[in-house]
Amino acid sequence: VQLQASGGGLVLPGGSLRLSCAASGFTLDYYHIAWFRQAPGKEREGVSCISSSGGTTYYAHSVKGRFTMSRDNAKNTVYLQMNSLKPDDTAVYYCARPRACLSTNTIAYGMDYWGKGTLVTVSS
Repeated sequence: VQLQASGGGLVLPGGSLRLSCAASGFTLDYYHIAWFRQAPGKEREGVSCISSSGGTTYYAHSVKGRFTMSRDNAKNTVYLQMNSLKPDDTAVYYCARPRACLSTNTIAYGMDYWGKGTLVTVSS
């Protein structure tokens, strides 16, 4: 089982990026997927989570209205579209496979696999 996050980079404040999380070794259709991030000197925090069907998404308060999570089960890939980026969004972003999504800022629990992160830097 592997999760591979990609798509990070340097972007100006107000800009956009789309992160991808490619899954291998398991069938994505049956699993929820979550995004987390960890900024320098801070604890890891939940960002968003999408249900296995893709019918329900959950977002942390700090990103609601700016980030959109989606999935393409045929491509075994989950996406995080990030718009109106702020310097506070600077972090390493990780995707993970949780047991369940939560409708709180915790976002998800029971992660059994994590991908290697991708760095997002928002700076002028």
